Amino acid sequence: MRILFNSKQAAYKSPFGTLTPGQNCEIHIHIPSDVNAREVKCLLQCEDGRPVQEVSLEYRIKRGPYDIFRGSFSLAERGLYFYYFSIIGRDGPFRLFKDGDDTNMEAGDLWQVSCVPEDFTTPDWAKGAMFYQVFPDRFARSGWCDLTGKLEPYTLHKDWNEEVCWQPTSDGRVLNNDFFGGNFRGIQEKLDYIASLGATILYLNPIGKAFSSHRYDTGDYKTPDPMLGTEADFAALCQAAHAKGIRIILDGVYSHTGSNSLYFDKEGTFGGKGAYQTKASPYFRWYSFQSYPHSYRSWWDFDTLPTVNKMEPSFVEYVITGKDSVVEHWLKLGADGFRLDVVDELPNEFVALLKKRIRELKPDALLVGEVWEDASNKVAYGIRRRYFVDGTLDSVMNYPFRAAIINFLRDRDDGTALRETVMTIAENYPPQVLLCNMNLLGTHDTPRILTALVDDFDGSRAEKAARFLSRNQYVLAQERLLMASFLQYTLPGAPSLYYGDEAGMEGYKDPFNRRTYPWGRENTELLDHYRRLGRLRADWEPLRLGDIAFFQAGDQKLGFSRTYQGREVRLYCNRSGDPWDIPFGKLLLGHNLHTVAPEWLSLAPMGFCAVLEE
Repeated sequence: MRILFNSKQAAYKSPFGTLTPGQNCEIHIHIPSDVNAREVKCLLQCEDGRPVQEVSLEYRIKRGPYDIFRGSFSLAERGLYFYYFSIIGRDGPFRLFKDGDDTNMEAGDLWQVSCVPEDFTTPDWAKGAMFYQVFPDRFARSGWCDLTGKLEPYTLHKDWNEEVCWQPTSDGRVLNNDFFGGNFRGIQEKLDYIASLGATILYLNPIGKAFSSHRYDTGDYKTPDPMLGTEADFAALCQAAHAKGIRIILDGVYSHTGSNSLYFDKEGTFGGKGAYQTKASPYFRWYSFQSYPHSYRSWWDFDTLPTVNKMEPSFVEYVITGKDSVVEHWLKLGADGFRLDVVDELPNEFVALLKKRIRELKPDALLVGEVWEDASNKVAYGIRRRYFVDGTLDSVMNYPFRAAIINFLRDRDDGTALRETVMTIAENYPPQVLLCNMNLLGTHDTPRILTALVDDFDGSRAEKAARFLSRNQYVLAQERLLMASFLQYTLPGAPSLYYGDEAGMEGYKDPFNRRTYPWGRENTELLDHYRRLGRLRADWEPLRLGDIAFFQAGDQKLGFSRTYQGREVRLYCNRSGDPWDIPFGKLLLGHNLHTVAPEWLSLAPMGFCAVLEE
């Protein structure tokens, strides 16, 4: 028999998940009686391995073949901690480590527990919200904007439905300077459509003046790209969105700027006052030159993206602390928060300063971080990130859920790994962050979810431009997406829908995941499905705010509950090849579902449903 300890279950650790300073945590460990344990200790250590506490556990009771030991501890300071057990038994001393949800002697991982600030709050409007992500140039166009000041050269597609430009130049450069003319007014005219999906947060990829269509090569932090419109157009969009109950968050790109920018001005476009043009530039200290001016540090060695010295006082003042700083500028125009691009490349101190300032300016502003892994224990460039233990990020992009859902739908997991991923994130993240977590299936950095669910092709750009799903692949991908999105919308957090995924768009990574929205050519079956999911979440608080518990995970079946204030919604997904009979309840939403008896429902293969337990 194994020694039993599962930190995700209240029978072994209470409370579940993170702690606050001084909060008592009680742990129980079940040791087989034949071990004859006479000393049991829980050893806590800091993230760097330094010991913090040695907690003695006392024998409490014998239950069946197990002796149960109990102890408790509290943590005085916020931080990331780890622990394991030391036991002296009949055969001498040994250590106990983590092996998934089980235990393992003398080898394995440490259990993790974070101590987060007691006053760490996230905006109520973001808890259980729904994001809709828009790539501004490709979503919707209304008329044409005044292109005076648009960085050149660029090309403008006349046909909204043309293919994106993917071909490199004769010297092998990929310029990303083809535009379709999507703009603020176009987005504003589609707000009713966005609202019909249940969206309450509109996340916009960068809107600042820039050379490229993706606009991550910032040319001017405080000026909208002329193709998108004016500050007045942006303010009008925010006002119209707020009237419909939709908040707007912007992409904050502070790890680098564009080389063709007010600040660097490599091309001399901005009057010759940039750091590349003169060492007397007010922006010179923002950048690191190895050999002035031609050799400089750049983001992932792209010379069009010179890296910024983030803690340079003049940069911090310009972006965060100064009068009419970048963040103040956009918040005053109507933005409700920011999503930080490559947040793991920003120093902890920078993120903390930014969070403090936006909350001073707008007490319920939201700060989201781009993190691809478990953000609670993220290490980047040799530095532990303190997003939660310092209370700096309200939400992160939940790529772990995406990977787990795709693996489940693509027959790489029978459900046990998905449960482990979900419960690990739920345990490691503060609950106020978990509810705001940006649960995504597709973004501007991933293949379209329809494509990702059936095709891993990774050929040349020319091959990707010409490659589309076959009829059979599309049918299979759509069936998988129905279940994938059901999971996305019913697991804890805030689902994030990348524009066009609800319309059946397909495509590989950049630039083929950034085609224009297919207005008038939508997959109406998928679109109706997403609208039903939006209404389901809007109608039932347990799906937005409830706790989660799994009652089935394995054999290609998933069952879990979301519970809030005494109300429980039970969710079922059947990816197996056999029917799955489930108890009857008030059906809230279902697919491939049949009634087989007065008290039983049957989920066919690839069936799913949400049932209210009353």
